[in-house]
Amino acid sequence: MIVSAASGLESSAPGWVNSMMESLGAPGAGILIALENLFPPLPSEVILPLAGFAASTGHMGLIAALLWTTAGSVVGAMALYGVGALLGRDRTVRIAAKLPLLKVADIERTEAWFGRHGAKAVFFGRMIPVFRSLISVPAGVERMPIPLFLALTTLGSAIWNTAFVLAGYALGENWEQVAGYVATYSKVVLVVAVVAVVAFIVVRLRKPGAGTRRK
Repeated sequence: MIVSAASGLESSAPGWVNSMMESLGAPGAGILIALENLFPPLPSEVILPLAGFAASTGHMGLIAALLWTTAGSVVGAMALYGVGALLGRDRTVRIAAKLPLLKVADIERTEAWFGRHGAKAVFFGRMIPVFRSLISVPAGVERMPIPLFLALTTLGSAIWNTAFVLAGYALGENWEQVAGYVATYSKVVLVVAVVAVVAFIVVRLRKPGAGTRRK
C-alpha cells in the first residue's frame, strides 16, 4: 500500500482512497479531488498530502500529481457550476421565497455582492474548505463567464493543491501532519460559518414581522 511506512504506523487515509491512488496513480488522485468537490465530506486534507507522499515514494510523478489534482478540482467545480446554471436565478428566487426566514431581498443583496466581488470570491474561495465547492453554485446561477470562471478556478485550485501536495512530498512518511493542520483549519471555518448562520437567524427572528414574508 502507498501509505505503508517503515515505522509501521497506520495511516488515517480510508482504504479505498489509498487503493484508488495505488491502482490508478495520479489520475486516481484527480478523480478523488473531483469527487471531493462534489461531496465535501470526502477528506481532501488527506487526499492532497497523501498524493504528495505517493509522489515522494515514486508511486506517481510529482508534476503529474499537481496537474491531475488541479484538473480534478476544475472538473468538480464545473459540475457544480452547471448545477447553478441549471437552477438559474428565477428558480433560486422561488425556492428562497418558500424558505422560512429568507426573503427575496436576501437573494438580491447576494446577487449585488457577487456582482461586485464574484471574481475574488471564486478565486479565494478555492482556498477555504467546503466553500471552495459551494462557491461554484452561485457562480453558475449568476452565469459568470465560463472562461473567467475556469481561469479563476484553475489558478486558485492550483495554489491550494500545490501547497498541500508539496507539503506531503516534503514530509514523506509524516504527511499526516499536514492532514491534521488542514482538519483544524476546516473545523475553524465550519465553526465560523455556523456562528454566522445562527447570528443571521437570531437577528431575523428578532426583527418585527419576521414571520411575514415580503415579496
